[in-house]
Amino acid sequence: MLRRVGEEGAYASDALHAALDANLKPADAALATELTMGVLRWRGQIDFLIECLSNKPVSRLDLPVLIALRLGLYQMRFMQKIPARAAVNESVDLVKWARKSSAAPFVNAVLRKAGEQSRKPIVELLPPGKTAAERLAGLHSHPQWLVERWLASKGETATVALLAANNETPRLACVLNDPSAREKVFAELTQAGLRVEPGQLLNNAFSVSGGSPSRTAAFREGRISIQDEASQAVPLLLGVRAGERVLDVCAAPGGKTAALARAAGQTSFVVAADLHAHRLRATKAQFTRLHLASITLVALDAEKPLPFAAHFDRILVDAPCSGTGTLARHPEIRWRLKPEQLGEFHAMQTAILRNAIAQAAPNARIVYSTCSMEPEENESVIEAVLQNPGGDNAKLHRADTAEMPRALKAHLALQVEADRLFDEAGSFRTLPQRDATDGFFAALLVKGK
Repeated sequence: MLRRVGEEGAYASDALHAALDANLKPADAALATELTMGVLRWRGQIDFLIECLSNKPVSRLDLPVLIALRLGLYQMRFMQKIPARAAVNESVDLVKWARKSSAAPFVNAVLRKAGEQSRKPIVELLPPGKTAAERLAGLHSHPQWLVERWLASKGETATVALLAANNETPRLACVLNDPSAREKVFAELTQAGLRVEPGQLLNNAFSVSGGSPSRTAAFREGRISIQDEASQAVPLLLGVRAGERVLDVCAAPGGKTAALARAAGQTSFVVAADLHAHRLRATKAQFTRLHLASITLVALDAEKPLPFAAHFDRILVDAPCSGTGTLARHPEIRWRLKPEQLGEFHAMQTAILRNAIAQAAPNARIVYSTCSMEPEENESVIEAVLQNPGGDNAKLHRADTAEMPRALKAHLALQVEADRLFDEAGSFRTLPQRDATDGFFAALLVKGK
């Protein structure tokens, strides 16, 4: 799985889903998940240690050799139950299995040396004289450029809290698709060996641990879905009403569209659009599992004018983005993302939002959202569109700042105050370090008459 992430650019969650089939013992699946995600989260710190121990830059190591070293070091420094001897032997066997036998003595020597200082705190190994960004990047295993950005915009206290949250194993959140079946579903999940806990934000959300909900009848039959709570909240912000025409511009994998379709009702016109046909096929399978047969699927490039004759009353633009709000769930992103990509995302997101607005009916509501923490992808996109809406030159304005809180309030868990989820401009925000969710941004716009 780590080779797929490194060689093919796969997402770790997708690689895990493909590899961990129902025939694998739950304990083995859990260990494979821990090793895969743990190595990706702590890659920066682990690679620093490899270079210190081997006197070689990791860029000069063959990927199978580097992965074997990362796995061994992760087990030795971050896991308590695996003996160091076993971690060393397994990593040596891995390079042999990968037909890199000539590297076996090197791997053995590096990891045995690592075993001598496996419990020494990383802070004692960092060279003196580091800047705050260099020190925090090393301690928390994040790229230095991203740490520098966050220090400049958030300050050290908030940055440290965010870095720490990104290295926690995220809660496995689910949505209850039929609230009336709550007790029955929870009993089924408990009987299947899962531990069920209430949601942090939403009254129809819950989290599970101790196994995979996707292996349960409740999941297969569409009574539950796996979805982060912040992601669950975004479609609720649109306040869809029965009978309205609804468009989800960047719909795959379909979790948000499903919530929109339920709110609009079976007789409404609901469109799920996406750029990639293969993602729409997976989205269609999702809708089949959820017994949502009335959604129209369309493959389109949303950076170009949209191909619909109809105009829509409610539009969701959950735009492709950097994903910096999901670094706990998708740790590989932190090592792939480059600073210059933020400007590229901004240009794409602005084009998509303008095209969506042009497809909106008078007085339509448009929610723009990302799972990014970066202003270039959030506030700056809204500002660019408001300065020059384009399309049919219709006036566009932010909704009353109370409108999104009102739409969300009925769905919040009892202990959650809506105001904490909205900033001074009325935009929706979740923070991983505060809300135990992914970091999301959403803004509500209203099309003029």
